[in-house]
Amino acid sequence: MPDMKKLRYNFNLPDLEEPGEAIVINNISKSYADVQALKNVSLNVNKGELFGLIGPDGAGKTTLIRILMTLLLPNSGNATIYGLDVVKDFKNIRRIVGYMPGRFSLYQDLSVEENLNFFATVFGTTVEENYDLIHDIYYQIEPFKNRRAGKLSGGMKQKLALSCALIHKPKILVLDEPTTGVDAVSRKEFWDMLVKLKAQGITILVSTPYMDEATLCDRIALIFNGEFMQVDTPQNIIAAYPETLWSVQTNQMHRLLNELRDNPLVKSAYSFGESIHVTFKMEDGKQKIESEDNRFQLSTFNCQFKKIQPTIEDCFMLLSKG
Repeated sequence: MPDMKKLRYNFNLPDLEEPGEAIVINNISKSYADVQALKNVSLNVNKGELFGLIGPDGAGKTTLIRILMTLLLPNSGNATIYGLDVVKDFKNIRRIVGYMPGRFSLYQDLSVEENLNFFATVFGTTVEENYDLIHDIYYQIEPFKNRRAGKLSGGMKQKLALSCALIHKPKILVLDEPTTGVDAVSRKEFWDMLVKLKAQGITILVSTPYMDEATLCDRIALIFNGEFMQVDTPQNIIAAYPETLWSVQTNQMHRLLNELRDNPLVKSAYSFGESIHVTFKMEDGKQKIESEDNRFQLSTFNCQFKKIQPTIEDCFMLLSKG
Protein backbone atom coordinates (compact mmCIF):
# COMPACT_ATOMS: atom_id res chain seq x y z
CA MET A 1 0.00 0.00 0.00
CA PRO A 2 1.45 3.44 -0.92
CA ASP A 3 2.50 5.88 1.77
CA MET A 4 -0.40 8.36 1.86
CA LYS A 5 1.69 11.10 3.48
CA LYS A 6 4.16 11.02 0.60
CA LEU A 7 1.33 11.22 -1.90
CA ARG A 8 0.37 14.60 -0.52
CA TYR A 9 3.51 16.18 -1.88
CA ASN A 10 3.74 14.35 -5.19
CA PHE A 11 2.47 17.24 -7.30
CA ASN A 12 3.37 20.80 -8.26
CA LEU A 13 1.30 23.75 -7.12
CA PRO A 14 1.55 27.50 -7.59
CA ASP A 15 2.39 29.63 -4.56
CA LEU A 16 -0.83 29.31 -2.55
CA GLU A 17 0.11 32.10 -0.15
CA GLU A 18 0.45 34.83 -2.80
CA PRO A 19 -2.41 37.39 -2.71
CA GLY A 20 -4.75 37.50 -5.67
CA GLU A 21 -7.61 35.44 -7.04
CA ALA A 22 -8.56 32.01 -5.73
CA ILE A 23 -11.16 31.27 -8.42
CA VAL A 24 -11.30 32.63 -11.95
CA ILE A 25 -14.28 31.70 -14.17
CA ASN A 26 -14.23 32.76 -17.83
CA ASN A 27 -17.32 32.47 -20.03
CA ILE A 28 -18.50 29.10 -18.72
CA SER A 29 -21.54 27.56 -20.40
CA LYS A 30 -23.19 24.23 -19.67
CA SER A 31 -26.28 22.54 -21.17
CA TYR A 32 -28.25 19.41 -20.35
CA ALA A 33 -30.03 18.35 -23.55
CA ASP A 34 -32.32 21.33 -24.32
CA VAL A 35 -31.80 23.05 -20.96
CA GLN A 36 -29.02 25.62 -20.72
CA ALA A 37 -27.97 25.58 -17.08
CA LEU A 38 -25.18 28.18 -17.39
CA LYS A 39 -24.98 30.93 -19.98
CA ASN A 40 -21.51 32.32 -20.55
CA VAL A 41 -20.84 33.23 -16.89
CA SER A 42 -17.65 34.87 -15.63
CA LEU A 43 -16.58 35.49 -12.05
CA ASN A 44 -13.53 36.06 -9.84
CA VAL A 45 -13.29 35.09 -6.15
CA ASN A 46 -10.44 36.61 -4.17
CA LYS A 47 -8.22 34.65 -1.82
CA GLY A 48 -9.47 34.84 1.76
CA GLU A 49 -12.95 35.90 0.65
CA LEU A 50 -16.29 34.52 1.79
CA PHE A 51 -18.22 34.57 -1.48
CA GLY A 52 -21.89 33.65 -1.92
CA LEU A 53 -23.76 32.30 -4.94
CA ILE A 54 -27.32 33.42 -4.25
CA GLY A 55 -30.29 32.16 -6.21
CA PRO A 56 -33.33 29.86 -6.22
CA ASP A 57 -33.40 26.18 -7.09
CA GLY A 58 -32.62 25.65 -10.77
CA ALA A 59 -30.64 28.88 -11.11
CA GLY A 60 -27.40 27.07 -11.98
CA LYS A 61 -25.56 27.17 -8.65
CA THR A 62 -24.95 23.44 -8.31
CA THR A 63 -23.90 23.06 -11.95
CA LEU A 64 -21.27 25.78 -11.56
CA ILE A 65 -19.96 24.29 -8.32
CA ARG A 66 -19.72 20.81 -9.85
CA ILE A 67 -17.70 22.22 -12.73
CA LEU A 68 -15.35 23.93 -10.28
CA MET A 69 -15.08 20.71 -8.27
CA THR A 70 -14.00 18.86 -11.44
CA LEU A 71 -17.14 16.70 -11.43
CA LEU A 72 -18.61 18.13 -14.65
CA LEU A 73 -17.06 19.36 -17.87
CA PRO A 74 -18.24 22.72 -19.24
CA ASN A 75 -19.47 22.93 -22.83
CA SER A 76 -17.38 26.07 -23.30
CA GLY A 77 -15.24 28.46 -21.30
CA ASN A 78 -12.66 27.69 -18.64
CA ALA A 79 -12.01 28.09 -14.93
CA THR A 80 -9.04 27.91 -12.57
CA ILE A 81 -8.69 27.38 -8.84
CA TYR A 82 -5.48 28.80 -7.39
CA GLY A 83 -4.13 28.83 -10.93
CA LEU A 84 -5.02 25.18 -11.61
CA ASP A 85 -7.25 24.41 -14.58
CA VAL A 86 -10.43 22.58 -13.56
CA VAL A 87 -10.14 20.22 -16.55
CA LYS A 88 -6.41 19.62 -16.95
CA ASP A 89 -5.39 19.77 -13.27
CA PHE A 90 -8.38 18.06 -11.65
CA LYS A 91 -6.26 15.73 -9.51
CA ASN A 92 -4.30 18.57 -7.95
CA ILE A 93 -7.43 20.65 -7.39
CA ARG A 94 -9.02 17.83 -5.41
CA ARG A 95 -6.04 17.89 -3.02
CA ILE A 96 -6.39 21.56 -2.07
CA VAL A 97 -10.18 21.87 -1.98
CA GLY A 98 -12.64 20.93 0.73
CA TYR A 99 -16.04 20.17 -0.84
CA MET A 100 -19.36 19.79 0.92
CA PRO A 101 -22.11 18.82 -1.58
CA GLY A 102 -25.73 19.77 -1.03
CA ARG A 103 -26.75 16.18 -0.39
CA PHE A 104 -25.29 14.39 2.63
CA SER A 105 -22.72 12.10 1.03
CA LEU A 106 -20.77 10.54 3.89
CA TYR A 107 -20.86 6.83 4.70
CA GLN A 108 -24.05 6.39 6.66
CA ASP A 109 -23.09 2.96 8.04
CA LEU A 110 -19.81 4.28 9.45
CA SER A 111 -19.66 6.08 12.75
CA VAL A 112 -18.87 9.77 13.13
CA GLU A 113 -15.29 8.94 14.12
CA GLU A 114 -14.83 6.36 11.36
CA ASN A 115 -15.97 8.84 8.68
CA LEU A 116 -13.55 11.48 9.90
CA ASN A 117 -10.63 9.05 10.10
CA PHE A 118 -11.41 7.72 6.62
CA PHE A 119 -11.30 11.16 4.99
CA ALA A 120 -8.14 12.08 6.86
CA THR A 121 -6.46 8.90 5.58
CA VAL A 122 -7.56 9.55 1.99
CA PHE A 123 -5.71 12.88 2.09
CA GLY A 124 -2.66 11.42 3.79
CA THR A 125 -3.13 13.09 7.14
CA THR A 126 -4.58 12.32 10.57
CA VAL A 127 -7.34 13.77 12.68
CA GLU A 128 -4.77 14.64 15.34
CA GLU A 129 -2.61 16.61 12.90
CA ASN A 130 -5.38 19.03 11.92
CA TYR A 131 -7.67 18.79 14.92
CA ASP A 132 -7.13 22.45 15.80
CA LEU A 133 -8.83 23.45 12.53
CA ILE A 134 -12.00 21.45 13.17
CA HIS A 135 -12.11 21.65 16.97
CA ASP A 136 -14.79 24.37 17.20
CA ILE A 137 -17.02 22.31 14.92
CA TYR A 138 -16.21 18.73 15.85
CA TYR A 139 -16.34 19.10 19.63
CA GLN A 140 -20.12 19.60 19.35
CA ILE A 141 -20.59 16.13 17.85
CA GLU A 142 -17.62 14.38 19.45
CA PRO A 143 -19.80 13.01 22.31
CA PHE A 144 -21.61 11.06 19.58
CA LYS A 145 -18.47 9.86 17.79
CA ASN A 146 -19.58 6.22 17.96
CA ARG A 147 -23.00 6.92 16.46
CA ARG A 148 -23.59 5.95 12.84
CA ALA A 149 -23.67 8.95 10.53
CA GLY A 150 -27.05 7.92 9.15
CA LYS A 151 -28.58 8.26 12.63
CA LEU A 152 -27.49 11.87 13.15
CA SER A 153 -29.85 14.86 13.09
CA GLY A 154 -29.67 17.33 10.20
CA GLY A 155 -27.56 19.81 12.14
CA MET A 156 -25.13 17.12 13.32
CA LYS A 157 -24.77 15.71 9.80
CA GLN A 158 -23.95 19.21 8.66
CA LYS A 159 -21.17 19.56 11.25
CA LEU A 160 -19.74 16.14 10.44
CA ALA A 161 -19.71 16.87 6.70
CA LEU A 162 -17.94 20.18 7.32
CA SER A 163 -15.37 18.49 9.58
CA CYS A 164 -14.63 15.91 6.89
CA ALA A 165 -14.28 18.63 4.26
CA LEU A 166 -11.75 20.47 6.45
CA ILE A 167 -9.69 17.60 7.86
CA HIS A 168 -6.97 17.87 5.20
CA LYS A 169 -6.59 21.64 5.81
CA PRO A 170 -7.76 22.81 2.36
CA LYS A 171 -6.91 26.22 0.93
CA ILE A 172 -10.46 26.69 -0.32
CA LEU A 173 -13.79 25.44 1.02
CA VAL A 174 -16.71 24.98 -1.39
CA LEU A 175 -20.19 24.42 0.05
CA ASP A 176 -23.29 23.71 -2.02
CA GLU A 177 -26.43 24.82 -0.16
CA PRO A 178 -25.08 23.65 3.22
CA THR A 179 -27.97 25.04 5.28
CA THR A 180 -30.88 23.70 3.23
CA GLY A 181 -33.19 21.58 5.34
CA VAL A 182 -31.72 22.46 8.74
CA ASP A 183 -33.35 24.49 11.49
CA ALA A 184 -32.81 28.21 12.03
CA VAL A 185 -30.50 27.71 15.03
CA SER A 186 -28.26 25.31 13.08
CA ARG A 187 -28.17 27.76 10.18
CA LYS A 188 -26.91 30.54 12.45
CA GLU A 189 -24.33 28.26 14.09
CA PHE A 190 -23.10 27.16 10.68
CA TRP A 191 -22.55 30.70 9.45
CA ASP A 192 -20.75 31.58 12.69
CA MET A 193 -18.41 28.67 11.93
CA LEU A 194 -17.80 29.93 8.39
CA VAL A 195 -16.82 33.36 9.68
CA LYS A 196 -14.28 31.75 12.04
CA LEU A 197 -12.85 29.65 9.19
CA LYS A 198 -12.50 32.74 7.00
CA ALA A 199 -10.56 34.41 9.83
CA GLN A 200 -8.06 31.53 9.55
CA GLY A 201 -7.35 32.45 5.93
CA ILE A 202 -9.54 29.88 4.18
CA THR A 203 -11.26 31.03 0.99
CA ILE A 204 -14.94 30.06 1.08
CA LEU A 205 -17.41 29.73 -1.79
CA VAL A 206 -20.94 28.95 -0.60
CA SER A 207 -24.22 28.68 -2.48
CA THR A 208 -27.61 29.23 -0.90
CA PRO A 209 -31.23 29.87 -1.89
CA TYR A 210 -31.74 31.84 1.35
CA MET A 211 -31.56 35.55 0.54
CA ASP A 212 -31.10 36.52 4.20
CA GLU A 213 -27.74 34.70 4.22
CA ALA A 214 -26.40 36.97 1.48
CA THR A 215 -25.51 39.77 3.92
CA LEU A 216 -23.17 37.38 5.76
CA CYS A 217 -20.87 37.20 2.71
CA ASP A 218 -18.11 39.60 1.68
CA ARG A 219 -19.38 39.59 -1.90
CA ILE A 220 -22.19 37.80 -3.69
CA ALA A 221 -23.34 36.87 -7.17
CA LEU A 222 -27.09 36.91 -7.75
CA ILE A 223 -27.77 34.09 -10.21
CA PHE A 224 -30.99 33.39 -12.09
CA ASN A 225 -31.69 31.18 -15.12
CA GLY A 226 -28.00 30.40 -15.54
CA GLU A 227 -26.84 34.02 -15.60
CA PHE A 228 -25.28 36.42 -13.08
CA MET A 229 -27.58 39.40 -12.65
CA GLN A 230 -25.23 41.33 -10.36
CA VAL A 231 -21.91 40.70 -8.60
CA ASP A 232 -20.92 43.03 -5.76
CA THR A 233 -20.98 43.41 -2.00
CA PRO A 234 -24.44 42.97 -0.47
CA GLN A 235 -24.28 46.57 0.77
CA ASN A 236 -23.55 47.96 -2.70
CA ILE A 237 -26.31 45.92 -4.30
CA ILE A 238 -28.83 47.19 -1.75
CA ALA A 239 -27.58 50.78 -2.10
CA ALA A 240 -28.10 50.58 -5.88
CA TYR A 241 -31.81 49.70 -5.54
CA PRO A 242 -33.41 52.40 -7.72
CA GLU A 243 -36.96 52.46 -6.36
CA THR A 244 -38.68 53.83 -3.28
CA LEU A 245 -39.93 50.75 -1.47
CA TRP A 246 -43.07 50.56 0.65
CA SER A 247 -44.45 47.90 2.96
CA VAL A 248 -48.10 47.34 3.77
CA GLN A 249 -49.91 44.84 6.00
CA THR A 250 -53.52 43.79 6.38
CA ASN A 251 -55.59 40.84 7.53
CA GLN A 252 -56.81 40.51 3.93
CA MET A 253 -53.42 39.92 2.33
CA HIS A 254 -54.50 37.97 -0.74
CA ARG A 255 -57.22 40.45 -1.69
CA LEU A 256 -54.94 43.43 -1.11
CA LEU A 257 -52.16 41.86 -3.21
CA ASN A 258 -54.54 41.35 -6.13
CA GLU A 259 -55.88 44.91 -5.80
CA LEU A 260 -52.36 46.35 -5.84
CA ARG A 261 -51.26 44.30 -8.85
CA ASP A 262 -54.33 45.40 -10.80
CA ASN A 263 -53.82 49.08 -9.99
CA PRO A 264 -52.22 51.07 -12.85
CA LEU A 265 -50.18 53.17 -10.40
CA VAL A 266 -48.36 50.13 -9.00
CA LYS A 267 -45.12 48.99 -10.60
CA SER A 268 -44.59 45.85 -8.49
CA ALA A 269 -46.21 44.10 -5.53
CA TYR A 270 -44.84 40.96 -3.87
CA SER A 271 -45.61 39.04 -0.70
CA PHE A 272 -42.75 39.15 1.82
CA GLY A 273 -43.67 37.17 4.92
CA GLU A 274 -46.48 38.98 6.70
CA SER A 275 -46.32 42.08 4.50
CA ILE A 276 -46.49 43.16 0.87
CA HIS A 277 -43.59 45.12 -0.67
CA VAL A 278 -44.75 47.70 -3.19
CA THR A 279 -43.14 50.09 -5.69
CA PHE A 280 -44.97 52.73 -7.69
CA LYS A 281 -44.57 53.95 -11.26
CA MET A 282 -44.18 57.56 -10.10
CA GLU A 283 -42.69 59.25 -7.06
CA ASP A 284 -46.07 60.44 -5.76
CA GLY A 285 -47.75 57.10 -6.48
CA LYS A 286 -48.46 56.39 -2.81
CA GLN A 287 -50.24 59.70 -2.34
CA LYS A 288 -52.29 59.18 -5.47
CA ILE A 289 -53.31 55.64 -4.62
CA GLU A 290 -54.42 56.74 -1.17
CA SER A 291 -56.58 59.49 -2.66
CA GLU A 292 -58.18 57.46 -5.46
CA ASP A 293 -61.55 56.69 -3.92
CA ASN A 294 -62.95 55.27 -7.13
CA ARG A 295 -60.05 52.91 -7.85
CA PHE A 296 -58.64 51.85 -4.54
CA GLN A 297 -60.28 52.34 -1.16
CA LEU A 298 -57.36 51.80 1.21
CA SER A 299 -59.58 52.29 4.24
CA THR A 300 -61.43 49.04 3.50
CA PHE A 301 -58.22 47.12 4.26
CA ASN A 302 -57.41 49.02 7.48
CA CYS A 303 -53.74 49.43 6.51
CA GLN A 304 -51.06 52.03 5.88
CA PHE A 305 -48.00 52.19 3.67
CA LYS A 306 -44.63 52.39 5.42
CA LYS A 307 -41.38 53.33 3.66
CA ILE A 308 -38.70 50.65 4.18
CA GLN A 309 -35.13 49.82 3.20
CA PRO A 310 -34.82 47.12 0.52
CA THR A 311 -33.33 43.71 1.22
CA ILE A 312 -31.27 41.46 -1.05
CA GLU A 313 -34.50 39.63 -1.85
CA ASP A 314 -36.09 42.88 -3.04
CA CYS A 315 -33.04 43.51 -5.24
CA PHE A 316 -33.22 39.97 -6.61
CA MET A 317 -36.92 40.32 -7.45
CA LEU A 318 -36.29 43.60 -9.27
CA LEU A 319 -33.30 42.28 -11.23
CA SER A 320 -35.05 39.03 -12.19
CA LYS A 321 -37.86 41.03 -13.80
CA GLY A 322 -35.43 43.20 -15.72
